[in-house]
Amino acid sequence: MTPARTDGPRAFVTGWPVWHSRSPAIHRSWLKEFGLAGSYERVGVPPEEIGEFLKTLRRQGYVGGNVTIPHKLAALEAVSRRDAAAEAIGAVNTIWFEKSGRMVGGNTDAYGFAANLDERLPGWADAEIATVLGAGGASRAVIFALLKRGVKQVRVVNRTIERAEELAARFGPRVSAHAESERKAQLAAADLLVNTVPIPAPDPDDETPDWFEPRLPDLSALRVGAFVTDIVYVPLMTPILAAAAERGLRHCDGLGMLLHQAVPGFERWFGQRPEVSETLRAKIVTDIENGV
Repeated sequence: MTPARTDGPRAFVTGWPVWHSRSPAIHRSWLKEFGLAGSYERVGVPPEEIGEFLKTLRRQGYVGGNVTIPHKLAALEAVSRRDAAAEAIGAVNTIWFEKSGRMVGGNTDAYGFAANLDERLPGWADAEIATVLGAGGASRAVIFALLKRGVKQVRVVNRTIERAEELAARFGPRVSAHAESERKAQLAAADLLVNTVPIPAPDPDDETPDWFEPRLPDLSALRVGAFVTDIVYVPLMTPILAAAAERGLRHCDGLGMLLHQAVPGFERWFGQRPEVSETLRAKIVTDIENGV
């Protein structure tokens, strides 16, 4: 593997905070693999400064970059053009410049989600009904990917029904909203279950915290041939996936979504299309296990 060169195109990931982002490890690995000139760096930008940061990207010498929480909506407004995924999802996570100098925003999360399942859960796209748990920002990319790949019905289950209804209104008649009380019924109907709900942060003041040894969710209603995935990847084996494994259901973690969503951006910035290898996956798994 040829050492990466630090001259050449500069790309970035920005968020607030951004220290935890694993994107630099991914892109730097590919730069080394190809022996390319270029760099990829973390740039922490507070919300009140993100507008100016995005406005001056070219002057700062960047060819583009990734945008993460809480700046995806600001990036959506800052770019001159958006790709179809960014328009539908309502958020930008990847920025690049056209030859004309126009700044373009895309969203590669839906691509990453589908590519991960293609790799880890062959046959998932034959699902006719998908049940999505959660109606936060991440669920939009999941729904977009599911609809694009031909899933006939997407049923969103959320504690706050109004948020699920907003998604149904946004994406059309193939998407329906359901309250938490309907979870069991929607699991029973599902060919594919997708969890998008983050694992709650531990409460240090709780002497007997529920998060310490989370009870496995009840997936007994899922049929034997159903697929299960979780877009959460820290930890890799989430409670949903542990419950799926206990039942012998085919399942996969969300790390591949992170890895695959990085591919289109790298190709735009550095001119080579990388592959998500088991070596790269193992490297990021090690980083996760070591708390890097």
